[in-house]
Amino acid sequence: MSSFSRRHFALGALATTTLAACGNGIGGAGAATIDARVDSTLDFMYRTYPGTRDLADRAAGMFIMPLITEAGLGFGGSYGRGALRVGGTTVDYYSVTSGSAGLQIGAQQYSYVLFFMTNEALMEFRRSQGWAAGADIEYVLNDQGETLRAETTTSLSPVIAVLFAQTGLRLGATLEGTKYTRIIP
Repeated sequence: MSSFSRRHFALGALATTTLAACGNGIGGAGAATIDARVDSTLDFMYRTYPGTRDLADRAAGMFIMPLITEAGLGFGGSYGRGALRVGGTTVDYYSVTSGSAGLQIGAQQYSYVLFFMTNEALMEFRRSQGWAAGADIEYVLNDQGETLRAETTTSLSPVIAVLFAQTGLRLGATLEGTKYTRIIP
């Protein structure tokens, strides 16, 4: 292994460890803290984007990420913790991680909600050992996180992602390549 590769590996590991250690401001209070942040995030989303209430009413379940912290300088990563709710009740807690490499610089934080529009999509998520977001997610917000665009074709997708409350100095937010792992807070 060349020193160039080792250096990049070490920098990537350091960035990932540092990012995971920040914990997104969700301390060690466990489930109650995550649930309180989920409630606050949903309240904000419903007030800011009233059209999301209709999605929530039709969804088989919702995965709520109150805060994702993402940073990168060549190598990057993101981390957060959230909850899966079915029928308004929290049924599981998850951590979310992702990594990336390429031309990137900056940091940002954002929130998102995944709406599972079919029971099949919800069951696939719950049964997996580590679900990875991919091309089957339909985004209903534009890149700036300003306008909700839930159209009829979008509403037919099995999983709909609503990204909002973006802050920071990094362009764009994506869920592709993100891994979801069930946790016990």
